[in-house]
Amino acid sequence: MPKKTLVRRLATLALIPAAAIIGLITLASPAQAATVSPTTLQTQVVTLSNQARVKAGCKALKVNAALLWAARGHSKYMATTGRFSHTGARNSTFTARARAAGYTAARSENIAWGYRTAREVVNAWLKSPGHRANLLDCGAKTMAVGVVYAANGAPYYTQEFGSR
Repeated sequence: MPKKTLVRRLATLALIPAAAIIGLITLASPAQAATVSPTTLQTQVVTLSNQARVKAGCKALKVNAALLWAARGHSKYMATTGRFSHTGARNSTFTARARAAGYTAARSENIAWGYRTAREVVNAWLKSPGHRANLLDCGAKTMAVGVVYAANGAPYYTQEFGSR
């Protein structure tokens, strides 16, 4: 797979200061996307993320309903439009989307697409310096993961972290 495609599939910004470097990794093509329900994938990503956090010495995070709403909404936007970006509908940022959902302490965001399993997406984030920093940020207090499938079967993932 060409590097350009890899870079396009992985977020160009991890949205924390000095952490905008992305790791290049092998991704599944959308045609290989799993048929696991979005809710199951979301739960699996939360579980695997919390396991990685505990292993790194951080506390496991609880899912916040407002962040979940924001994460699902952004994944839906990306899956529907085919735009893979931290910038969402009407040029929204992750903090604006969290505020619109009623959450005022958004901390960071990870996005991904095309990964067939929760393990693949979490491993990819852990291999990317900026995404890893978000996932293993011991200052985070809550999180949520939204997964939405595009019409072509590709899953789009948004992981939101919050400070309260």
